[in-house]
Amino acid sequence: MPVRSFLDTNVLVYADDRQDTAKQRRAVELFNEHRRARTGVVSMQVLQEYFVTATRKLQIDARDARRKVELLSRFDVVVPEANDVIAAIDLHRLHGISFWDAMIVRSAKQGGCSVLLSEDMQNAREIDGVRIVNPFK
Repeated sequence: MPVRSFLDTNVLVYADDRQDTAKQRRAVELFNEHRRARTGVVSMQVLQEYFVTATRKLQIDARDARRKVELLSRFDVVVPEANDVIAAIDLHRLHGISFWDAMIVRSAKQGGCSVLLSEDMQNAREIDGVRIVNPFK
């Protein structure tokens, strides 16, 4: 049974990226696994980043990307508040990660996740009780 996990934007984008079939297969597997088990968490930031990346980088039609965002919004969605921005600034300063990555870590924490699935951050690093796992390694 999968543990409650935060899915970073890159994992969701790879599910639609036909350029790397191995990563696409793994991303689809993770998406389906967490959807079935109801253990997947995303944030407003991830939904926004997915839409922009899917339409710009992958050239997915905006209507199709919108439908995917609707599907992704069936996961638990963390909606950050002002205090989360302040906490992310602290994580950024303490751990030397980008502010946007700090917002992702903070959202994962707020979403009750012990795991953050991301290719963009240091694999196996733990920040604020959230372990970063690169699912493509």
